[in-house]
Amino acid sequence: MDDPEDKQLIATARSGDAKAFEDLVNKYYGDMFKMAFKWCGNKNDAEDITQDACIKLARGLDSFKGNSAFTSWLYRLVINAGKDWYKKQSRHPSNPDELEIVPAKSKSEDQLYAKQVLEAVYELPEGEKDALILVMSEGLSHKEAGKVLGCKESTVSWRIHEARKKLSAQFEKEQSYG
Repeated sequence: MDDPEDKQLIATARSGDAKAFEDLVNKYYGDMFKMAFKWCGNKNDAEDITQDACIKLARGLDSFKGNSAFTSWLYRLVINAGKDWYKKQSRHPSNPDELEIVPAKSKSEDQLYAKQVLEAVYELPEGEKDALILVMSEGLSHKEAGKVLGCKESTVSWRIHEARKKLSAQFEKEQSYG
């Protein structure tokens, strides 16, 4: 972990300082929400998942060892919070009718295409979807994503390769029908 300010904030929060914990949550809440939204594709669900992730953060901050970036640890926490939340809700995060895209100042065709891509991504197997989001959307390296997901760098590379193959095949199939 590189940021000395974060180290101090985390250490102070671990010691029971509520203000330090509040500052930590305020500093990273936006990142946690963005990750939850990218993971589930629904704003309301992302808000609930982020709240659950904050609770998990409060309970599990002592388990952060500092061997990797705090944000990498938070990504894993948010993904796990999302999985747990959907289990409690008896729902699945890939319901295409509930997917939302961030409003863009682009043509409606671009928004339609973006929604189709999101639908395809959310239909991928969980490991492939998680790896793709962390690397392609969050900008993590394959090695960093492996740490977040608890797997080898080569596994992340394989998952992304498989995801790309499936997405490419799906869009090629759709173009041949159109």
